[in-house]
Amino acid sequence: MPTTDDYGQGISIASLTDAPDAGKLAKDIVNAVAQRSILRFASATARGATLTGATAPVEGMLSWLQDVNRLDLYDGAGWVAVSVGASAWTTITPTSGWTQNGNSNGTFQYRILNISGEESVQFRGALGRSSYPTSPPGSYVVNNAALPTAARPSTLRTVVIPCSDVSSDRITLKMDVRTDGFLEVFGFGSSVKPPWVGFNGTIVSL
Repeated sequence: MPTTDDYGQGISIASLTDAPDAGKLAKDIVNAVAQRSILRFASATARGATLTGATAPVEGMLSWLQDVNRLDLYDGAGWVAVSVGASAWTTITPTSGWTQNGNSNGTFQYRILNISGEESVQFRGALGRSSYPTSPPGSYVVNNAALPTAARPSTLRTVVIPCSDVSSDRITLKMDVRTDGFLEVFGFGSSVKPPWVGFNGTIVSL
């Protein structure tokens, strides 16, 4: 009769009285150890297609997703992100009329973060603008191309961002991080024409 490991992990160990079966012995060991190690999958889709039926995920299981460089934990109800690999900053190309490094605050960039199991997108840097129309529109979309799907929120996220008080009655503006990946800044007007707007420390949930 098989016994279990000394660490209380429920890994079956064949005894000398069991019928010899080298194939079964090897498979039982590999399967028992594999589900208690960090499983690696190309993506969440690949993981879902593999861990079904007899190999369905169990509470405490860990997996690494290679496409997003993320470590997930199965908590008994679903997969929860517990860690991500290094997340590089990606430069955002501004729309016409805007320039990088406003107020010497650096290049306008974003990166994806994982905060307490929740994926978020963080921004940094600032944009400058040398001139406005006499009566500027109330808002400007400031990124030339949409953020990739992985960096788009599931619903509209609205945050407050700083702006210069030079040529502006306001020192803050509103930014919508839209579900289509575009960033729209609101609050401009005939008396609100700041030479720079900033994004340092801005974080929204995805």
